[in-house]
Amino acid sequence: MTPPSRVALVTGASSGIGRGLAEALGAAGLAVGLLGRDGQRLQDALAAVRGTGARAAAAPADVVDLAGLQRAVEQLQAELGPVDLLVSAAGIIEASEVPVWEADPEEWRRVVEVDLVGAFHAVRAVVPGMVERGGGRVIHLDSGSGIRDSAVYSAYGAAKAGLFRLGGSLHAAGAAHGVTVLELAPGVVRTPMTMAMAAHEQRRQRDEWTSQAEVDALAVAFARGELDAFSGRMVRAGVDTPASLSARAAAGFDDDDRTLRLRPWGADDPLR
Repeated sequence: MTPPSRVALVTGASSGIGRGLAEALGAAGLAVGLLGRDGQRLQDALAAVRGTGARAAAAPADVVDLAGLQRAVEQLQAELGPVDLLVSAAGIIEASEVPVWEADPEEWRRVVEVDLVGAFHAVRAVVPGMVERGGGRVIHLDSGSGIRDSAVYSAYGAAKAGLFRLGGSLHAAGAAHGVTVLELAPGVVRTPMTMAMAAHEQRRQRDEWTSQAEVDALAVAFARGELDAFSGRMVRAGVDTPASLSARAAAGFDDDDRTLRLRPWGADDPLR
């Protein structure tokens, strides 16, 4: 078994869920490397993580820029030690709710580049070291938007579906090297991104959100090695808890449970 993680690297750590996860992992005793594009907000987040008593360091980087990301990862590992937990939390969404044929091409591409290509870049920059050292963990901040059709936010949905498949590929290839990957869907946490989305207008009026603490609890449990059985699968904050997932793992589950699959029409479907 891969031992509990000791050094985390969090992308998108300057605000929102990423910052919350960085603080929670620091409070749980991990050293934390923070990556983000906004230098001032990144320093604010760094101060908050250090306020938990954790060793922490920060480096500005855009996940879309692979060379810059690799340099930032090298800098953080030189300060904190080898990363054995990668948290890909960097993400954006389209500004407007429009059908795919009305989507702005540049914005569409940018969403996919940040949410999907950026996560691949993070894997490329961090996971080879995990493989060399014999293990590690990866958390993808995924979304239910990647597993169901929607008339709007087509770039975000496509990116999150691709992220799930990226995680599946990492699980399939990494299992032999002690690398596990969790697709963590945070539900709808109150963040600057969700507060700006028209889709959540009624939620804002009711003030009904998934709590950051529920997301944090799943991430910390995974970092400790308690949820490795869910590698390649999706868990959802606000629905799942570390205790409920541990019970489910003990009871057993099918190969397709909580994975991204094509559902056959029956036993005679040739695509089974």
